[in-house]
Amino acid sequence: MIRKGTYALFLTIDPGAEITVGALGTIFFEAGEYCYVGSAMGGLDQRVSRHLSKKKTIRWHIDRLTTVAEHMEAYESYPDPIPECALAKLAESSGGADYAPGFGCSDCDCRTHLFRVDGKVRERMISAGHLKPFPDAGNA
Repeated sequence: MIRKGTYALFLTIDPGAEITVGALGTIFFEAGEYCYVGSAMGGLDQRVSRHLSKKKTIRWHIDRLTTVAEHMEAYESYPDPIPECALAKLAESSGGADYAPGFGCSDCDCRTHLFRVDGKVRERMISAGHLKPFPDAGNA
């Protein structure tokens, strides 16, 4: 069975890193925690497992961060997924700060799908009832 849904990936970058992100150019990512939101309508398990893997072909903006992240945790919005752009709005309204305009949102009108966060943002997103820990993700 292919599970379809949306997800939030929380990444810790330490130390800070200057990364070239395709057409977005070179971006300095300060040390700290970030939240990336995405959708996986072709397979939630495969997509999130790919993000959590360090070895992969670079395909999406987020791949640049996952290969240098110190720690990653995945949360899913399933079986009744909140749409990806609504999940980005939830991250922002929960206290996430827009980071890297255009990151991960080349197919929508959102400003970004990447947010600088602290632990309280994750707690707020989970307590809003839209996210739960990704099962068997082997969070890295």
